[in-house]
Amino acid sequence: MGSHFMPDFRNKHVAAREQILAEGISEVVAELRLVDIVDYIAFLRLDRLGNIDDIVNSSAQLYLQAGSLRFSGEGDANVTWNAPPTIELGMEFRHAGVTAHFRLHLAAAAAAVTLSYLAFDEPGLSPDEQTERLTAAMRGAHVDWRPAD
Repeated sequence: MGSHFMPDFRNKHVAAREQILAEGISEVVAELRLVDIVDYIAFLRLDRLGNIDDIVNSSAQLYLQAGSLRFSGEGDANVTWNAPPTIELGMEFRHAGVTAHFRLHLAAAAAAVTLSYLAFDEPGLSPDEQTERLTAAMRGAHVDWRPAD
C-alpha cells in the first residue's frame, strides 16, 4: 500500500520538500503567470475550474511529462481592498510512485508551495529516503528538450 505522510509542521523535512516542489515547477509557475490575475479571479469566483485545469495542463506539458502535474479542482482568490490579490490553486504532483498534494500560492512578486499530503508507493522509507525519492521523482518528471544528435 505504500507509505503516507501528513505534514507535521514541526517536521524539519517539510520545508525541504516544499522547496523541491517549488523549484521543480518554477517554469510552470512562470507560464501560469502569463495569464492575467483577473482571469484566475473570474474562473475561481464563477466556478469555471475547467478553464484553470486547461491552463495548468497546457503550462505543465511544456516542462513536465503528461499527467505528472495537475490542478486538483479547487482554489481561492484572495482579493481585498488593502492588499494585492493572491491566487491559491490546489495542485497534485504524481510521478514514479510519489504523490504530493499542495497549494500553489501566486502573488505579484512571489510564489510559494504549501505541502498538505505526500505518499510513496514504497513502504518503510525513512524521512531522508522520502525526500530523496521526491527529488528523483521531480527530476524524472521533467521533459528533456535537448536536440537529438
